[in-house]
Amino acid sequence: MAAYKPVVVQACPKLGERITQDTLYWRGYKTPVQIKEFGAVSKVDFSPVPPYNYAVTASSRIHIYGRYSQEPIKTFSRFKDAAYCATYRDDGRLLVAGSEDGSIRLFDISGRAPLRQFDGHTKPVHQVGFLSDKYRVFSGGDDYSSNLWDIPKATEIVSYNEHTDYVRCGCASKVNADVFITGSYDHTVKLFDARTKSSVMTIEHGHPVESVLLFPSGGLLVSAGGRYVKVWDVLKGGQLLVSLKNHHKTVTCLCLNSSGQRLLSGSLDRHVKIYSTTSYKVVHSFNYATSILSLALSPEDETIVVGMTNGVLNVKHRKPEERNEKSQKKRQPAYRTYVKGRTFVPKQEDFCVSKPVKRVLRKYDKLLKSFQSSKALDAVLEPPIMLHTPEVTVAVMQELHRRGTLRSALAGRDEKQVNLLLTFVARRVIEPRFTSVLVTVADMLTDIYQPVVGQSVIVDRQFLKLQEAIGKEIDYQEELLEVLGMMDTLFATFTKKKDMYLEENKSNGFTDTIETNTND
Repeated sequence: MAAYKPVVVQACPKLGERITQDTLYWRGYKTPVQIKEFGAVSKVDFSPVPPYNYAVTASSRIHIYGRYSQEPIKTFSRFKDAAYCATYRDDGRLLVAGSEDGSIRLFDISGRAPLRQFDGHTKPVHQVGFLSDKYRVFSGGDDYSSNLWDIPKATEIVSYNEHTDYVRCGCASKVNADVFITGSYDHTVKLFDARTKSSVMTIEHGHPVESVLLFPSGGLLVSAGGRYVKVWDVLKGGQLLVSLKNHHKTVTCLCLNSSGQRLLSGSLDRHVKIYSTTSYKVVHSFNYATSILSLALSPEDETIVVGMTNGVLNVKHRKPEERNEKSQKKRQPAYRTYVKGRTFVPKQEDFCVSKPVKRVLRKYDKLLKSFQSSKALDAVLEPPIMLHTPEVTVAVMQELHRRGTLRSALAGRDEKQVNLLLTFVARRVIEPRFTSVLVTVADMLTDIYQPVVGQSVIVDRQFLKLQEAIGKEIDYQEELLEVLGMMDTLFATFTKKKDMYLEENKSNGFTDTIETNTND
């Protein structure tokens, strides 16, 4: 008696995620640490100098965290109402923040009381920052104004009232100490020069601007608003280079990595997208629990901090690199120990004893071996197999059809089992790799259970879904055939024109040859 041959499952290539260097790099972070704040985290900013502490603005407090601390090492709470946009100076010694009451406060990191307070805005100030000369502060408020302040004198230098809606974001140029940029809910981004009395450039974003970012070189500007992230060339007068639409909801924050080669964007759709700044394609993405309001990356890309609407601070630290030091492990046997005897050839007078190889069969193979067709089909109709490895279910159906027992295996089933079969067939019949087998199964199911149609609402519904799925597939095929006919017509026209062109060239060449010979 011949040995039983297991069912051959058709192997199909899986379309998995492409593993790239970016994927490996951005996956190299530990499990995130969750820190609960008092309110929505509106701003996270890293100190530009070691040990790279970061300031978190939430509700009416500003907390300073160490890179690996889960409790704040310092708190600034001298605010009557909400605080906004706590930002470090380039030397990491000073911190500036706006507030709900319209005042701007300047703090020394080593102290607690504010060093300076700038009053001039009449409404909440959501955006503040330092110019690159370290002695001036710019701000943007809900009173539509963008102001510039002198730190030593604690006075207002100039006020620009060009926006027509709330000013909610801004940034300063690191190349030119007089240039800063603001973004507003009036859909515009304006570039100001402290040496002039008005803006020197206006860029129309098209949506309320939530965040702006200037590249370290000062030549490229990134604006975020609505679902769009747009990149502009400042040196060409604000020319649009690329418009990215990879988020499903409003983009709220932007960030660059330390090398400037990767751009990060956070959104209310709970995702952080990472783009390459050369191709502007998404190279990786992170998924979070709730909507994202703020995002920051440490100067050495060692830590990613994300602030969310529910007041949770999500902190990810990079895994330490594995050291290549030689570990003191027990010496393993040499390679020749494992291959010893592999090339041994028995002599003619030797008596060889062969050890039978035990083959482990799966559950459905054991049932097929004992000719239990219905139970074998039941074994592959379990939800884990149908959902994750449908090719196994189809392979068993194909084997039963080859044996001629598929019809008997499908018959005699109750309402629940018929519902399960019809659900699987209706979902998978449109897949080309399964169509040939499942069309036969659908034909048999219709033939077997046609007399009971109308007796069960559940079964009737599944038959209607199967009919709808097949009808849609037929419509798609008809449309594809129409497109194929159009393409055949076009190709035939091109071929005809090409043949006519070749004939004309040949006739012209022949005529020229005759004329040349006649002249000779």
